[in-house]
Amino acid sequence: MGYELRVERESPLAFAEVAKAITPAGFELRDTGEIVARHVDGARPVANWRDRVVGEPGSDWEVAQLVRLSAVLGGRLMGEDGELYTLRDGVIELVSGGDAMVIGKFDEIIQAGPAAWSR
Repeated sequence: MGYELRVERESPLAFAEVAKAITPAGFELRDTGEIVARHVDGARPVANWRDRVVGEPGSDWEVAQLVRLSAVLGGRLMGEDGELYTLRDGVIELVSGGDAMVIGKFDEIIQAGPAAWSR
């Protein structure tokens, strides 16, 4: 099991509301609760619906998709340790304890695709 990122919202959404909100943005919610995003090489899972949206990213592309997904759902992307993943001026940042660390430019990460992080 990897490190979880979750979409936090003021008010929870039901399964049908999630599907309705994410579909126009190009995401797909499968009956199993899996949320997928498309890239040139096909659909890739980025999160799961478990009474909230939770993902265990294995690439910067998946983090970028989760940031985009959280915006579509009107929420914030939070890590297990309370850090916040944001998009500011086209750049994805990880904010923790008042410090911000740049992950990369959103457009470049999306274009590069879902190459896995090397372990």
